[in-house]
Amino acid sequence: MRVLVTGGAGFIGRGVVGALLGRGDFVTALDDLSNGSEANVAEFRGRAGFHFTRGDVADAAAVSAAFRDAGRCIHLAAIIEVQRSIDDPRRTHQVNITGTLNVLEECRKRDVPLTIVSTCMVYDTAGDRGISEDHPANPASPYAATKLAADVLALSYRQAYGLPVAVVRPFNTYGPFQKSNQEGGVVAVFLRRVRDGKPLQVFGDGTQTRDLMYVDDCVDLILRASDAKDVGGVVNGGTGKDIAVNDLARVIAGPTGRVEHVPHPHPQSEIRRLRCDPAKARKVLGWEAKTTLEEGVRRTREWMSR
Repeated sequence: MRVLVTGGAGFIGRGVVGALLGRGDFVTALDDLSNGSEANVAEFRGRAGFHFTRGDVADAAAVSAAFRDAGRCIHLAAIIEVQRSIDDPRRTHQVNITGTLNVLEECRKRDVPLTIVSTCMVYDTAGDRGISEDHPANPASPYAATKLAADVLALSYRQAYGLPVAVVRPFNTYGPFQKSNQEGGVVAVFLRRVRDGKPLQVFGDGTQTRDLMYVDDCVDLILRASDAKDVGGVVNGGTGKDIAVNDLARVIAGPTGRVEHVPHPHPQSEIRRLRCDPAKARKVLGWEAKTTLEEGVRRTREWMSR
């Protein structure tokens, strides 16, 4: 299979590219490197079946050129930082919505199946049950709003044109190659601060929860959705368990580590509870997250130490 992976030099994109190459697919990775890194795909350089092209999904010509002879597309390219979307909603719209439209149009013209990697941030906070695919949407930032709009646009192509489209909404993904500055995920940020001998900084009161999924499990979900004939539109992915950020900080810091609370940079866009209901992924794709939080944190810590 010849697969185009947009955002292929990003954290999750790099994992998808590696998994596709590992099973013998030919892969083109399209990335403008505004968030991804050439270092993420350095190990694939010179490997038979891999091609990297630098380009912006908001540029229709760049997207068209990247498609070449692709028989399938996995679309991860996006502006994903909440604060950046608040500071620059116009650019967020260009990449996340116009960029998705450009990908959709190429898929429509070429009859190429599309898997869009979205986000759990489109949802309202979880109640007593986990968040299923029919949970109410309540985007609290331009990032979440543009991702939801892109999802709905893609699903309209599924309805109007019969384009094979799957929308995957992973919950909070972490693991090796994730950024560990303030643009990164909470696990990576906490691990870096421990490594550097700094106190862990918890935003707000720390009672907000996250469903933390190891990157290998996320990649497995994306590939299963891409390979499936029809996932029925949207499919969520997560462990089905959530942990308060306070508790996560204590797990990572250990009994002697320092933890401090700091003002939240964007409290208006905080989702108080994120916990996935992965029942549909289990039923439709035979998928479930296999990596425990303890094991995932250990692997990420070991990678970061290297």
